[in-house]
Amino acid sequence: MMRNSLLGFTALIWRKHHPLLLWLLLGFLAPWFVFLKVAQELWEDKGFPIDQLILDVVHAHHSAGQDAVAQTLAQVGGPLWMPGLEAIVLVGLLWAGFRRAALFILLSTGGAALLNLFVKFMLARARPDVVWAGVTLDSYSFPSGHAMAAAALGLTVAILLWPTRARWLAVVLGTAWMLLMGWSRVYLGVHFPSDVLAGWVGSIGWVVGVHMLFTRSADEAQNLWGDARIYWAGKQP
Repeated sequence: MMRNSLLGFTALIWRKHHPLLLWLLLGFLAPWFVFLKVAQELWEDKGFPIDQLILDVVHAHHSAGQDAVAQTLAQVGGPLWMPGLEAIVLVGLLWAGFRRAALFILLSTGGAALLNLFVKFMLARARPDVVWAGVTLDSYSFPSGHAMAAAALGLTVAILLWPTRARWLAVVLGTAWMLLMGWSRVYLGVHFPSDVLAGWVGSIGWVVGVHMLFTRSADEAQNLWGDARIYWAGKQP
């Protein structure tokens, strides 16, 4: 009897709140689970043996053309060009009167950058020790700031453009930008693949969380909590 009641309640909750549940599970909880799991492994000094394998495989197929592309991406996605690009988008939104969208951009990209710095100093992971590294950096490795910034900007712009006809173009370009930036960091030997993965999922979890605060999701979450309390109080239909 109780099992049937629970199944019925689960079906009711899914029917009423499935958009919110998908956002929570796939856009927020799953990315943060992966991020924290990777961080935990590094905190316990376990690491990932596959990291070095992927680094070696990527470098084994190097070429002069790829070197040039990776170096260019390193510059464009770095601490000089990327904030400038984000500032242009921010100023453009403010100029057009989209203050709420501008605040969303600021909190999404700025918050992801601050989170990146915080975790870097918390874990203090050293950069890959490879002789062929295309760039020499003294800062910490985890998570990749380039990958995190690219994912944050790409996802933020895609969310802002989702109600328009440009939604899929924004998704394709944002995904390509994120993947290329991640590849370049591994190709240059300045980040482990796990650094890049953590940068991607960390930004996804952060941006989706900020987005949910800017929409009706907060009210819907309150309604979801109310429905759950009704069930656990034994007042379900």
